[in-house]
Order: sequence, then C-alpha cells, then structure tokens
Amino acid sequence: MNRRRASTVDVCRAGSRRHASGELADVFCSTAPGRHAPGELVAGAWAVSALVALLVVPAAADDPPRLAFRVGKVITMDAEDRVLNRAVVLVSDGRIERVGTAEEVPIPEGYQLIDRPDCWLVPGLVEAHNHSAGASRDLHDYVYLTNPGLRTLEALEPESDTNRRARAGGVTTVLNISGSGNNLSGFGTLTKLAGKNVNQMVIRWPGCVKIAQAGNPERYWYGVGRMFMYYNLRQTLQKALAYHKAWERYEKGESPEKPAFDLFWDDFRPVFRRQLIALVHTQMYQVVMTSLDMLAKKLHLRIVLGHSTFDAYKTAPLVVAQSDVYTSNGPRQIHFDRHQRRIMGNAARWWQGGVRKLGVNTDAGVIPQEELTFQAAMACHYGWLPYEALRGITRTSAEMLMIEDRVGSIEVGKDADLGLWTGDPIDPRSACEMTVINGRVEYDASRERIF
Repeated sequence: MNRRRASTVDVCRAGSRRHASGELADVFCSTAPGRHAPGELVAGAWAVSALVALLVVPAAADDPPRLAFRVGKVITMDAEDRVLNRAVVLVSDGRIERVGTAEEVPIPEGYQLIDRPDCWLVPGLVEAHNHSAGASRDLHDYVYLTNPGLRTLEALEPESDTNRRARAGGVTTVLNISGSGNNLSGFGTLTKLAGKNVNQMVIRWPGCVKIAQAGNPERYWYGVGRMFMYYNLRQTLQKALAYHKAWERYEKGESPEKPAFDLFWDDFRPVFRRQLIALVHTQMYQVVMTSLDMLAKKLHLRIVLGHSTFDAYKTAPLVVAQSDVYTSNGPRQIHFDRHQRRIMGNAARWWQGGVRKLGVNTDAGVIPQEELTFQAAMACHYGWLPYEALRGITRTSAEMLMIEDRVGSIEVGKDADLGLWTGDPIDPRSACEMTVINGRVEYDASRERIF
C-alpha cells in the first residue's frame, strides 16, 4: 500500500476526531470571526503547516513479508500444549498461517525462509506489569490519592531505547501502567513493542485501571494509613459505579433520564462490565485479602494481583476459591519466612497452593523489561516448573490481560508475534536470536546483537 501524506484539508476534515497527539484539529481548523492583518495570516499559515507536519502519519506501512520458519522445536502454548519437533510455521499478512511438522507443512514459493534447525520458536513474551512507557516521572503523578483522569496513553514513547532492548529479550506485548504512589493512578494501555507512532503500537486503550493498595501510597504527602486509603478508594470506585449504573438504567429503558456524559468516570464503564481488568499493586497477606474482598467479591471486578510477594502466597486458598483472579508474581521471587527460618520461592508457593492462573513480571523499569525470562528462571530455581513458567509469560499473561485471542500462543489466525531462541527461554544460557511482531522482524541478532 502506498504511503500518503496528510493535507490541511485532511486534518480539518477530522473535525472532533480524537488524535493520539491530542485534540488539536478543532483548535487550528476553526475559523475565527473578523479580518486578520497580513502578518497574522502568515503566522496562522505557518502554525497550520507546523500542525500538519506534526500530524503526518503514514496511512499504512507496506504489507508485512511472508515468512517461513523451519526450526528444531516449536512450543505452541495452545490448548493442547503441542510441542513440535522439526517444525514449520508460516506467516503472512502479519498473522500465523500454518503450524505443523516439516513433513506436514511444505514451504510455498514467495516465502522468505528462516532456516534454523538448532533453534526454538516460542510465542512472543507478554509482560503484564510495565512502567517504562515513558520517563519515570511521567508515570508517577502524585496529584490526588486517587486519580481516575490520568492515563498512560499520553506517556507512550514509540521506538524508545527500552522498547528496543525489550524486543531483544523476546518481549512483544506489554501492559503500560502508571505508578503505585497513589491508590488509583489512572488507566493503563496495552501495546505491542513495535510501531513508528502510538496508533500503530496500541492494542487496546484503556487496557486496565491501575490500583495500588499498600507499600507505596503511604508516602503520599505527609503520609496516610490503610484505613483512610481503603475508605478513599472505596469512595472513588462507588462514585464510578453509580455513574455506570445510571447509564445502565437509561440504556435498558429503566430510566427516561439520560445521564450527563462525564469523561472523568466514563472510562470505568468497561471495568464494571468486566471487559477490562483492574491491575492491583498488592503484595502482602493482609493487602491481598483486602483486594479479594473489596474489589473481587464486593465490586465484582476482574482483578489481577500484581506483585503478590512476601507472605501473600498464604492467601492461595482464597484466590483459588475466587476462581477468576489471576496472579502476576514479581519482581521479588523469594521470601524469607521468619517463622520457618528459610527462603522460599514465591511462584512455587503459589503453585503449591493450587493457583494455576499464575505468571511473573519485571515491574519494568524496576527490573529491565528484557529480563522477563530471567525472572521466570529465578522462579524455577526456587521451585517452580519451567514449562509452566514459560506458559506464565506467554499464554497465561495474555489471558490475564484478556487478549488471548490475539497473542500468547502460536496458533493459526493469531498475530504473528514470535521469538526465535537458541534453546529454552527459561534457561539463562539461551539467547533470543530474532523477535517478530505483527509478522515483521523487529529484532535480528545476526544484524545487530544487543544481548
């Protein structure tokens, strides 16, 4: 497809359409009454030209290439947990076209062959807890103790150094969330780690609502305790729920009065419909219990327990009983139990407690995003299972973010997000040789090795 540059007419026709760079089109394209001096006209024309330059985005990139991977092993992470030796994966139009053994899948003409019989092909890695969308201060706005109006969409930086390094570690999809210095710090954004602009990166916005219950929000201003934090968080969520229910009654015909649209609360509506997750910074036993009781049971939110460290694993029976709660452990992978006087692996303890909806995270940039597999390797060193750890940073993380229909496994029709590794990604001795996102090679160690 040919690229086309936007014209002034294109921008003005956008009207009130929302742009990733802001709602600027209305301001510059409106016609002010009255006559202008010649100097003002020149300045105005320059301003419009500058705006057009800012908003120029290619209509679409060239079509993705057709790729054929012939590799030693494919870890599909599909529902049957298929592991294929001497396998072929075909990619076209940015999606996975065929998966099978080399005997089953011939390589058609016109496909670029990537022949690596010594390598493993695995799904692109999915990070469920990432703060490195932009500079640290962009993601920690300590305005109020709860900040429903904030969103990480404005902080995204396409082609940043952190994204490039993450791709070199096989990471393809991340949930960009704001920090945990507030009890509710706004809405996160689900993105791929490829794209020249924000529109090309975004999978879904909003991608989640970010809640933090303890550990960091206590430092807000002169300090707050858990009693006030829980009270204040409940008040904010109940106001959002009241707004949602008012609209629900109107939409169902139960109330003739149409509520006033309020952008401040409207983003919560898919959260209360359980179409979006609430990712909760929650780490200790008492705090996890509060998350389960307040958010999952009473407000019926679909929650992901972020961190889930220290002695939080003791709540495993409650998490299992709730059944729809996911646990994203990390980046602290060990806990020193003072009663038993021993070091324990957090992920292993969650698993032993019966929790199966389990993954790990880096909390990037606390831990570099490219070290996601290393976090999984540490979890295995302290007692977790390697295959389950790899599932935890692919399929399970995709499920917890509600995007398993697109990523997390190597299946026909899904996005072609792939990692080519020298061996098992959970083995720290293995290296990522190639990362493919949406059918495009976004990292190739044979051209420029980063790690």
